[in-house]
Amino acid sequence: MIIHFILYFCHPVLEKRADSFTIFFNFNIMSKISIIAAIADNYAIGNLNKLPWHLPADLKHFRQLTTGHTIVMGKRTFHSLPNGPLPGRKNIVLTSIMSEGVNEGYFEADSLEDVFYLCEHEENVFIIGGTSVFKQTLDRADFLYITWIHAEFTADTFFPEINFDEWTEIGREDYDADEKNPYSYSFVEYQRLLK
Repeated sequence: MIIHFILYFCHPVLEKRADSFTIFFNFNIMSKISIIAAIADNYAIGNLNKLPWHLPADLKHFRQLTTGHTIVMGKRTFHSLPNGPLPGRKNIVLTSIMSEGVNEGYFEADSLEDVFYLCEHEENVFIIGGTSVFKQTLDRADFLYITWIHAEFTADTFFPEINFDEWTEIGREDYDADEKNPYSYSFVEYQRLLK
């Protein structure tokens, strides 16, 4: 299949202008799509565009899993990053309003189809938020990497409901609170059950 589309974002091999490319997609090469999120007992994931907690162990876990791979996020999540695009990863921002000109250090896409086109040759793709992007991709994800934080928090954003009949737990690490991490937590990996 030949797909023509206009790229309006920065790529290392592209000149700083919009070009039309013909891309041949090999649909036999499928990326592993994973959602990665830290979720409280009340399904809270954010408050005032920030994490409601500080858990260094989870930040380290996130970095270890996602470094060297592609991460996909919404515009609000992107703007919440204190230092801009996350280093060592291909950053893709899903947005309904595309930026004008060149984006430094990240790509933009205005649909999930465009996101997956950009990820066509990526082995691992991690969806990192926020709520709207999680809702759009939960039915398409192959794996969930969830940090369950065993506490409840005041929040204005929540993770969508998970139908656990569709998932099987394939890995778990449980940790108690300590001097650096004030809440007990669990790193849990789920794999989608075959339909």
